[in-house]
Amino acid sequence: MSVRNKIVKPIGQEPDDLELQVAQNIYDLEQNSPELKADLRGLQFAAAKEIDVGHGKKAIIIFVPVPALKQFHKVQSRLVRELEKKFSDRHVVFVAQRRIVKKPARGARVKQMRPRSRTLTSVHEKLLEDLVYPTEIVGKRTKVKVDGSKLIKVFLDRKDHTSLEYKLDTFSATYKRLTGKDVTFEFPIAQSAQE
Repeated sequence: MSVRNKIVKPIGQEPDDLELQVAQNIYDLEQNSPELKADLRGLQFAAAKEIDVGHGKKAIIIFVPVPALKQFHKVQSRLVRELEKKFSDRHVVFVAQRRIVKKPARGARVKQMRPRSRTLTSVHEKLLEDLVYPTEIVGKRTKVKVDGSKLIKVFLDRKDHTSLEYKLDTFSATYKRLTGKDVTFEFPIAQSAQE
């Protein structure tokens, strides 16, 4: 199996340099790491994008086909750690490549119902969950300002505070880039036992 087999692209599309670099690193991990070899063998990704997070930092978003997402979740924490070592100054985030199907027009004949998983709201919700994996979202608040703009506050599980604190800005910038929505990620303040 070669490096090129790690990338799933439609016929006629060629991978760019970043995608080839990511594929090469995953392939090298598969070959050199015996504990990851079995888990990485059949895994493929669809695309990779580099975005600017701000403050001179960059992040790499790796898009994964939805059916393969569960397999990626098994090795995601180790894979992210290894890829962040290879791409030293960049954060790595895995996201499923989901499709949004538009709402049918009023007069249009609908042959088939649009699945709930293809709605804009559902795709954006799942994107949030993908971004913060392996931690869980424990709460969410939407703040609507006077000018009509919305700000979403997402509360993450406190137990992963130490391992994800440095990535919160990356999560916000990535979500803003992919959806256009402002979001802040926080860890809830622990409640005192006296209450």
